[in-house]
Amino acid sequence: MATKKKTGLKTTAALKKKATAKKKTTSTSKKTDLIKQLARAEKQLTVSRAKVAGLRRKVSSKTVSDYTLKDPDGKPVKLSSLFGKKNDLIIIHNMGKSCSFCTLWADGFTGFTKHLENRAGFALVSHDRPAQLKEFAASRDWNYKYLSNDGGDFTKDMGFQSEKGDPWPGMSTFRKDKNGKIKRVSSAFFGPGDDFCSIWHMFDMLGNGPEGWEPTYKY
Repeated sequence: MATKKKTGLKTTAALKKKATAKKKTTSTSKKTDLIKQLARAEKQLTVSRAKVAGLRRKVSSKTVSDYTLKDPDGKPVKLSSLFGKKNDLIIIHNMGKSCSFCTLWADGFTGFTKHLENRAGFALVSHDRPAQLKEFAASRDWNYKYLSNDGGDFTKDMGFQSEKGDPWPGMSTFRKDKNGKIKRVSSAFFGPGDDFCSIWHMFDMLGNGPEGWEPTYKY
């Protein structure tokens, strides 16, 4: 009787051990499957980004005029001069000091200024008037070129202003040929989660994501 009892205990223990091993195997298999799904999704995202970049070029491409903007002191600055010695130019369309989100994007570029300027001309064009822009930019320690649209046609013609005159945030890229002809190459709007402000992607990796977070001018 005792022998049967011991045999029964051994059998139960063996079954439990087998069940535990099976559970671990199933858990490992699920994790492996999730890793594979993640790898596929990341690959698809890379392909999709390349496709979006190509479509943006097709949609945005057009020859543009050599617009006149205003520097912080109100002096005229030609779009062509912003290229410097480069053939390419990146312009940030900024809504002005009234937008804390635009300020977040603009603040973020300060760490990339040297890298950006090594590859292309780089400047921010604000909806604010020169004097207001000068004061605000200094308060934010922006270390790159910033200019005012100052009521001109540039922002509107690039598609970053409504019919009512309200500005929209984003960026445009340009290329200048050997004859000085300027072509708008691509453009994109800015907004939470886009590819132009990395903070949102960092927040996405938190337990609850951004969780309704919004930028402010001071913390």
